[in-house]
Amino acid sequence: MTTVRARMTILVSSTVLSLATVTGPAVAVPTPDDPSGAPAPAAPSLPAHVDAATKSTQPVYDYSSAIRESVYVDTTMDTDSDGKDDVIAVDIVRPVETVLTGVRIPVIMDASPYYSCCGRGNESEKKTYDENGIIQRMPLYYDNYFVPRGYAMVGVDIVGTGRSTGCGDVGGKDEIDSVVDVIDWLNGRNTAHTADGRPVKATWTTGAVGMIGKSYDGTLANGVAATGVKGLKTIVPISAISSWYDYTRSGGVPYSDDYMPWLGGYVGHDSPACEAVRAELGDNDDDDTGDYTAFWAERDYLKDASKVKASVFMTHGLSDYNVQTIHFSQWWAALAKNNVPRKLWLGVEDHVDPFEFRRDEWVDELHKWFDYWLQGLQNGVMKEPMASVETSPDVWRNYKTWPAVNRPVSVPLSAGKLGALGKGSVTITDDPDLTEDDIVADPSEVIAGRQMFLSAPLPVPIRISGTASVTLRIKSDSVTTPVTARLIEYGDAARYSGIRRTDQSTCEGASTDYDDSCYYTVQKLTTQSDHGIVSRGWVDAAHSKSLSKPTPLTPGQWTTITVPLRAQDEVIPKGRILGLAITLSDTEWTSPNDTGATIDIDLAGSKLNLPVTSGKLTAPTKLQPIDVDITTPSQRPDLHDPTN
Repeated sequence: MTTVRARMTILVSSTVLSLATVTGPAVAVPTPDDPSGAPAPAAPSLPAHVDAATKSTQPVYDYSSAIRESVYVDTTMDTDSDGKDDVIAVDIVRPVETVLTGVRIPVIMDASPYYSCCGRGNESEKKTYDENGIIQRMPLYYDNYFVPRGYAMVGVDIVGTGRSTGCGDVGGKDEIDSVVDVIDWLNGRNTAHTADGRPVKATWTTGAVGMIGKSYDGTLANGVAATGVKGLKTIVPISAISSWYDYTRSGGVPYSDDYMPWLGGYVGHDSPACEAVRAELGDNDDDDTGDYTAFWAERDYLKDASKVKASVFMTHGLSDYNVQTIHFSQWWAALAKNNVPRKLWLGVEDHVDPFEFRRDEWVDELHKWFDYWLQGLQNGVMKEPMASVETSPDVWRNYKTWPAVNRPVSVPLSAGKLGALGKGSVTITDDPDLTEDDIVADPSEVIAGRQMFLSAPLPVPIRISGTASVTLRIKSDSVTTPVTARLIEYGDAARYSGIRRTDQSTCEGASTDYDDSCYYTVQKLTTQSDHGIVSRGWVDAAHSKSLSKPTPLTPGQWTTITVPLRAQDEVIPKGRILGLAITLSDTEWTSPNDTGATIDIDLAGSKLNLPVTSGKLTAPTKLQPIDVDITTPSQRPDLHDPTN
């Protein structure tokens, strides 16, 4: 293996890092509490790790001598009904100077259910401990990079996972509260103890906490921020869920049955008590109805977005169909409505951490972000463009805001055509055997079970930026039916198709024999193809107007439904053709839910709502044959085999 060490942190050696270097008043650097991002008041003096000239933290603390400790934070929960309050295992890596000189530092926290069962990152790192049960290896590079720069890294096993006791409730109040209890301890509002029962206080921290994590970990950050807990200054959710309802279903159409109890068992303790908790999850998930209930409201962080006091730096992959793009887009909109300071990175990738696909830039930007929000350093990060978008593989553009379009353009439908107002109606009879490859192939041909609407070749490039939807006026012969929409772009191009690990690595910080900072890089893959899926969307027709109180259709009567598509930001080049495919049930991407229904679509009352920045879609004067070669069959991600 070839190791590239261009970003290796150079530590000050113990012979240079004398106490004289770091002695002085133990001053806690103020953090910017003002959500407007107003400058924090200047500190009377700066700790050794802060360079006033560059307004950045520097790696002056010796990582090899860092304090490593494991504590157990108390809760008032007894989720496993054993008669004892649950305790939350918390592992900490912090500079020894927090003891030698009394310097107080902020916390970077990754709360996760994955530390024991599955590992973190592209290399599935797990926590390891010494013979006394004290943390040795903390997964990922955060401790290696940030501890020398005057941060503490805190890894939290959420309730019911790892070395914590209790039983998890998969995104519910118990899991969120287990993290809040840790933040409370870091701010002197809660108690903790060592493994042998000795009380321990977090006197070494300023109490300022930043949460970070991918997938489930980032989801916990969203949920904790939605409590408004004091001390949480910022969160960095990576490919994170904003509503568990929208993770397990779309508009009443389930992606997978019994997912919540399965996931609880995947990450949680194997005990009769926890099996009972997971059985209750299955009883309350309403898979049979698809309804949004109190169970899902508890796991919906959007409804509490007004409580968010922390700033948010989120990142998401525009090809992510594990945690689909609806999660970042609706969370982003809710934060914007409440004037939360925020920043956004959108890559073309799927469920991938930007550490993998834009490593140097990501580490640098994360450094600036934490320095600003946790150390109070006025480094200008909040004056940068709000959004950074990968418009094609490895090509990034910065934008002042996101999305570019708040009011979609109405694109009318006519028989087989997109962009012209039609008359009359077209009919679809459900065919659950249709695959996505069947649906996108032969777009200019008549295929039973599918209605395709095609545009003329684009006269100019267009940028789709935001959330599209499809409005359909339908008449059904059934009281409900799933309705599926796909937006497709036709034209030859090299399209993103995944990542592959290389045999090279880079080192993002300091290392020890048991915790190195070196990680393999990845290669971004593209595949030459003649079409790409811009977005997908699903809705159960009876749930179109309300997710909690479905309205059965009256067979034979017209009604209007809306199919929400997943958020997207993509530049469609000149000459491409856009296609809108409408089908009913989708047994590939959702749980089998076909009803065998037949619907009529009133063309004059139906439209595609498309957020485009400029240009318009026009209908072809005559439909021309489009050849589609399915070189790589589409494949839905398996939610029962989650990628970390």
